[in-house]
Amino acid sequence: MRIMRAGALILVLALASTSNMCGLVKPNVTSQAVNSNTIAASSTINSLSAGSQPHATSSAAKVDFTTQVRPILQSRCQPCHFSGGVMYQRLPFDRPETIKTLGEKLFTRIKEENERRIIREFLAQ
Repeated sequence: MRIMRAGALILVLALASTSNMCGLVKPNVTSQAVNSNTIAASSTINSLSAGSQPHATSSAAKVDFTTQVRPILQSRCQPCHFSGGVMYQRLPFDRPETIKTLGEKLFTRIKEENERRIIREFLAQ
């Protein structure tokens, strides 16, 4: 994880320093344009640094059960585990508590890695 952050940091710094050479910034650059590049690079560096801290959480990084997890489960586990289904009384998948209790046991039906990643992030919250 740290290697990825370091690589992203190097990439940001390289892009910020070479933007003039690639023709992305006009030769008559004002100090405001240079400052905006510096600010953008600094904010990226700060966000990467904050991500390495164990207690740093971002509201944007939170996975929402209703909009992100539930649609995955509906596409893979309906009709059995949703209202009216045979398994609904025992394991209602429309409730976040059930999903947190089951954890990665859900992956018997969920094979796509991206969907698994979303559910893992939800479980980690």
